[in-house]
Amino acid sequence: MIRKICLLITILFAVNCYGQELLTPVLKANYLTKFPFKQFSGGVMVIKAKLNNIKDSLNFILDTGSGGISLDSSTAAHLNIKLTPSDTIITGMGNSHKVSFAFNQTLHFPGLSIERLNFHINDYDVLTSVYGEKVDGIIGYSFFRRYIIKVNFDSSIIEVYSPGEITYPKNGSLLHPLFTTLPIQNLAIKDRRKIDFNFYFDTGAGLCFLMSDRFAEDSAILLSKRRPMLTQAEGMGGKIQMRVTVIKMLQVGRYKFRNVPTYLYSDEFNVTSYPNVGGLLGNDLLRRFNLVINYPKREIHLQPNTHFADPFDYSYTGMAAYFVDGNILVDDIIPGSPAERAGIFKDDIIISVNNNFSNNIMQYKDILQSAKEKIKIIVRRKGELKQLFIKPKTIL
Repeated sequence: MIRKICLLITILFAVNCYGQELLTPVLKANYLTKFPFKQFSGGVMVIKAKLNNIKDSLNFILDTGSGGISLDSSTAAHLNIKLTPSDTIITGMGNSHKVSFAFNQTLHFPGLSIERLNFHINDYDVLTSVYGEKVDGIIGYSFFRRYIIKVNFDSSIIEVYSPGEITYPKNGSLLHPLFTTLPIQNLAIKDRRKIDFNFYFDTGAGLCFLMSDRFAEDSAILLSKRRPMLTQAEGMGGKIQMRVTVIKMLQVGRYKFRNVPTYLYSDEFNVTSYPNVGGLLGNDLLRRFNLVINYPKREIHLQPNTHFADPFDYSYTGMAAYFVDGNILVDDIIPGSPAERAGIFKDDIIISVNNNFSNNIMQYKDILQSAKEKIKIIVRRKGELKQLFIKPKTIL
C-alpha cells in the first residue's frame, strides 16, 4: 500500500518533486590550505608538520601505501610522547612486529590542525640513513580519508580541500581504484605477454614499479631472456634484498610507459596480499603526474606534468650506501657488480663522487645514475684515501 501511494504522489506532483530534487544542496569541496613539500630520492614526498604544542617541525613522508599514521620511535622518545603498548601487529616489507601507540595526538600544518590522531610507533632509522635526513614519521590513510589532496610536482605544493564535489582538470585521466585503507589500481603490463592486474598505488615507494616474486612466476609475465640483477633495498622493517629488471610496457589510466624499471620482491610476509594484488606502483613513476587524491569519492585524477617524459633510471652499481653518524658508509657490495669490479669495499666511507664533496647522499645517488659512464669516487678506508672509478651498467 505504501509503495502504491508513493508512486501516485510522484505521478501527480512530478513537477514539484523535480523541483525539490534540484533544490537538494550539493556539498562543494572547500579549499582549506596549502603548503610545500620536498622530494627525496625516487620522488618520495616529505612534508613538515608540528605535533601537539611542540615548536619544532617534523619530517613526514606522505604515503598512500600506509594504512594509518606513524611516528618514529626515536622521535617519540626525544619528545617524551606517552606510549601505550598494544597487541597490534604491523607488517611491512622485511618485518612484522607488535607496535605501541601514541593516542589522541594533534598534528599542525600551515592553516590546518588535525585532532584525535592515533600514531603507531615504528623505527625509521633505516629511512633516515637512506635519505640522509631525519624521517620522523609517515602520514597515510588517517590523513587521506579526511580530505581531498592535490599534489603539484611542478610547484612542489600540496593543496588540501574538504570532502565534496570538485572539478578535476579537463585534461588527464580519472581513475576509480578499489579502496581498502590503501588504493588498489588495475594496471595493464606487458613483457613476455600482456596482463591486467591489481597493484597498490603507493606514493611512499621511491621506485617505479614492484612485483612480488609469486605474481611474476605465476603470471609468467617476464621474458625468458630477462636476467634480473640482485640489489639491496630498504623497507619498513629494514634492509632487504630484491632483484631489479625492466618490463616492456606499463599502462596506468590512458598513459603508457615503455621499459619501466621493475623490482622483484620475495614477499615472505605477503605484504602485497597476493593473489589479490601483484605489487605496487611507486612514486618515481607517479611523480610524472600532478595528482588529485580523493579518498572520500574513491577517485584519483592524473594529469601529466613537466616531468612526464623524464628518463627512467636504468643504472646499476651493485652497491648500497647509507648516511650513518655523519658519514656516507658503504654497507653492501653485490658479488660481480660494477662496485666490486671498481674495488669498493664494505665499510668504505665515500668522500666524493665526481668532485662533489657535499657529503649529501641523495646528490651522490643522482650522480651514480649514469649508466655506462666512468665515475670517480674517493673513499676513506682505514684512515687512507683511495681514488676509484666505477662504471655503472644498465638494467636494460
